[in-house]
Amino acid sequence: MLRLLHSIFGSEKEGSYPEALIKEAIERVVEGTDPWLRAVSGYKKKLRPAVVRAIDHVVTLVGQLPPALPARLAVQGEDSPLKRFFISSLDMRKAFREDPSLAEYLEKAGDDSETIVALLAMEKEERGIFGAELKGDVVIKDVPQVTLAFDAHRLIDPSADETATRRLLMRRAYDHLIGLALRELSAVKSEREELEKRRALLEAKYNLLQRGGWGFDQADPSGKLTVAEVERGLAEIEGQLKKLGGDDRMLDTYLALVGEVLGHPEQLLWGARQTVFVDRMGIKRAEASDEAPELSYQEIFNAEGRSMVVTLVSLGKEELALEEKG
Repeated sequence: MLRLLHSIFGSEKEGSYPEALIKEAIERVVEGTDPWLRAVSGYKKKLRPAVVRAIDHVVTLVGQLPPALPARLAVQGEDSPLKRFFISSLDMRKAFREDPSLAEYLEKAGDDSETIVALLAMEKEERGIFGAELKGDVVIKDVPQVTLAFDAHRLIDPSADETATRRLLMRRAYDHLIGLALRELSAVKSEREELEKRRALLEAKYNLLQRGGWGFDQADPSGKLTVAEVERGLAEIEGQLKKLGGDDRMLDTYLALVGEVLGHPEQLLWGARQTVFVDRMGIKRAEASDEAPELSYQEIFNAEGRSMVVTLVSLGKEELALEEKG
């Protein structure tokens, strides 16, 4: 599958994917959501538009990432954009040196790779505080302020060059879309299972009432339901199940749901370029200044309400080795 997705994401133009690879990408969707969807007649044709759109979306999403920033771990005291995502240069070197994904990659790559490119992902934390500000010659206290910090740094999909890393990230984003489609499908299945349990319970009550009173509006032995109430409950449940796809159309409904979800990938996973002005104390300011220079970064959001700040980074393996010795 890595070869497959490298081939798909190796295309320079959106939508210019070989048909055979599109079909394999469709199979990945089916395998990642519900293999029983293969029982639906024409499932490949039905899923194809959504799959192509999902691939187009992740190609564009990863393509929007700016070129990799050099880490330059061995350079002391350099004021680079990358170092502004860390508390200090020492903190940045420690994050790279102790990153498990980078360590695993280096162990597998051996001496084959002199350059490493990866996605640096981190959590953004904004907090409201009350601080002091200087207005002319007067110090004003208890001024509402917002601090910005970055934490939980980790490296994702390290490789020997930027093109390879971008393709790995496209694969990861594509699989993330599949995972979100699975979440939606699982929610519908859970709802259906709950309705079927309620239906089975009401059917049992109905049969008990029918046996006990020949159906002449006898009360439930528990004293809570009558035959008429049970019948109304069953009718309501049947209506809800029909909306989720009757027993004979269940898989068609599931397939349509997966196609609908993947057909709108921009609602599942999206990015935005953010620009802020932050001083050396981590306090956001309204405008740029010598004390609060501009900081731009890419932020990724998903339909689960999660977000992370991301940037491509590059460093030399030899430089990292020097850091480890230091």
